Amino acid sequence: MSMTLYLGTKNYSSWSLRPWLAARKAAIKFDEIIIDFDQPDTKSRILEVSPSGKVPVLIHKELKIWDSLAICEYFAEIEPQLWPEQSDLRAIARSVSAEMHSGFMAIRNEMGMNVKAKHRKVTLTNQAQEELLRIDQIWTGLRQQYHAQGNWLFGKFSIADAMFAPVVIRLKAYTVKTSPTMQAYVETFYNDSAFLEWINDAEQDTLIVPRLECGQV
Repeated sequence: MSMTLYLGTKNYSSWSLRPWLAARKAAIKFDEIIIDFDQPDTKSRILEVSPSGKVPVLIHKELKIWDSLAICEYFAEIEPQLWPEQSDLRAIARSVSAEMHSGFMAIRNEMGMNVKAKHRKVTLTNQAQEELLRIDQIWTGLRQQYHAQGNWLFGKFSIADAMFAPVVIRLKAYTVKTSPTMQAYVETFYNDSAFLEWINDAEQDTLIVPRLECGQV
């Protein structure tokens, strides 16, 4: 289909992970090109392909699509199973996806995505702790409703799961308390072959970006 997905450094790029994982889970074929962060040519390379000056960006023939959620929606046009089949469930899935997309800024700032980080200690602000409680509320509520259909938020994997994938990595990287439901959902990801492909790739990254490192070893 002549698709190319431009990504940031896999160890750090939470936004890149989301559409990459959605495409992998839907068996959509694409080429990937990684543009590493904080290199002398990073900005110019991104601007060559991305109107927003950010990654990820998907190029399909003459079409350019930027922003993680927009790319995921484009993939869902190709493979509709990326959203739940029922219209009411699609509405809920889109709601939690949009909430993740636009919110949880304290978690983003205080628990930066870092695949290679393990058991790092961070002291979270009250705002970040409240955001973790909200995520627990979303995950627990959906898992209680749809656990009989499978191990993902709505039973089967959807874009909603892709949107929360970077949170899963953060929970592995930093020493924070999680509920049993949150931990079970984390393990669902770490038993998924597509997700583990990203993890394995990210662990091979040799680039260290000091501004994106946080927490004590």
